Amino acid sequence: MNFHIMTLFPDMINNGLSESITGRAMDKGIININTINIRDFAGNKYGHVDDYTYGGGAGMLMQAEPIYKAYESLIDGFCGGDLTKKPRVVYMTPQGTPFNQAMAEEFAKEEDLVLLCGHYEGIDERVLELIVTDNVSIGDFVLTGGELPAMMIVDAVSRLVPGVLGSDESALYESFYDGLLEYPQYTRPEVFMDMKVPDVLLSGHHKNIADWRYEKSLERTKERRPDLYEKYIKEHEEEYIKFMKRKKR
Repeated sequence: MNFHIMTLFPDMINNGLSESITGRAMDKGIININTINIRDFAGNKYGHVDDYTYGGGAGMLMQAEPIYKAYESLIDGFCGGDLTKKPRVVYMTPQGTPFNQAMAEEFAKEEDLVLLCGHYEGIDERVLELIVTDNVSIGDFVLTGGELPAMMIVDAVSRLVPGVLGSDESALYESFYDGLLEYPQYTRPEVFMDMKVPDVLLSGHHKNIADWRYEKSLERTKERRPDLYEKYIKEHEEEYIKFMKRKKR
């Protein structure tokens, strides 16, 4: 899978993603990170890509032309310059749709995903209307730029690409995969600070272990994310009722 990241700070992106799991996936050629420095398309010797906003207001705004030229260069690279083959372009903005696991799974189906990182007070609306397909937020707060959100999205999406994780099953049994938070997990030693690993996990009884994990996921989600718990119960009512009946027996 190819991630194309349009940014003012390519080193920040490259350094951040070249470590750990994403770094190993890049080395293996499973994912590719292509950073496009928007300043390269500034059209002036100073590399200025921002200007004052019409109508007044604090701060500077990123100009439309450098971003659009960077976009044209990108399209020329993998679509042969055909602007009708519009790729998926994700713009990081607090005004966007909240990013979640379902969105990560959707993005992971793309062969090429473009991420646009804003800065200053944002980006001229006209270029956003021309190229952006998805406005995405990572939370109700404001950062100095879109680079950190972009890296978070790349990380979340990459681990869903086959071969990125050591075991493809790793991505299947985590928080949010089935609408629940992940169950508690343990490793050696069996006893730590007088706290023992639950007996069921040492039993080798796969069905009992699966039931225990499901129950703990339910409990943890109800306690920590009641909104997710209520949604899960509504969507999986039959499965939940069957489990509770089996538990009572």
